[in-house]
Amino acid sequence: MAGKFEISKRSNGEFQFNLKAGNGQVILTSEGYSAKASCSNGIESVRRNSQDDARFERKTASNGKFFFNLTATNGQTIGSSQMYADEGGRDNGIASVKTNAPDAAVDDQTA
Repeated sequence: MAGKFEISKRSNGEFQFNLKAGNGQVILTSEGYSAKASCSNGIESVRRNSQDDARFERKTASNGKFFFNLTATNGQTIGSSQMYADEGGRDNGIASVKTNAPDAAVDDQTA
C-alpha cells in the first residue's frame, strides 16, 4: 500500500499534515499552518526536498532518542519525525519518507 499525506486541523484551528507510510504509521509531521493553501505548499516542499539526503537533519533528543527534521532549501523545517529508540530506526524512517513522499496521495480530512 502506498503512503499518503493526511491534512487535518488542530484544536487551535491550524492545518497540519502527516505523511503516513503504507502501513499507516506516521513518518513525518508538519508544523501548524494558518491557511490550508500553505499546508498544501508544505506537502509539495516535502515531495521536492525528500529526495535530497542533505535536507535531512539527523538529531538526538535530550532523552537520548533519535529523530530527524526535513528542511527546505532556505533551512526552514518542513516536518519532523517521531522519536526512535536507535539510529537504525531513524534511518529507516528517513528511507521511508524518501520512498513514500514523491507519489503519496493527499487525503484532506478537513474538506
